[in-house]
Amino acid sequence: QVQLVESGGGLVQAGGSLRLSCAASGRAFSMATMGWFRQAPEKEREIVAAISWGGRNTYYADAVKGQFTISRDNAKNTVWLQMNSLEPEDTAVYYCAAERLLSPIVVLTDASQYNSWGQGTQVTVSS
Repeated sequence: QVQLVESGGGLVQAGGSLRLSCAASGRAFSMATMGWFRQAPEKEREIVAAISWGGRNTYYADAVKGQFTISRDNAKNTVWLQMNSLEPEDTAVYYCAAERLLSPIVVLTDASQYNSWGQGTQVTVSS
């Protein structure tokens, strides 16, 4: 498994931006597809974005297309989620997740497909 630590969450006003980081331990990161999920109070965890370990393929939930950008640097064992034009509806705990795959192009979008999770970082957007 990959150990993951998220950072970068906080309180921001509507229309603002945040950049979340997820630092991974171990060489396994370079062959791990990565995902960002979020969970708002009394709601199920949902996919936000995902990126293949080769970095060429990405997925975005419809709610964040054009607003969020996922990226990674395998040399730094880090994946980022750039979040722009934040709205109160984006308030949630954001989690990064990792799953090792043989294929460098596959993107996983279901939480049940990931076996490694970070502890989460709170993002609160005030109106």
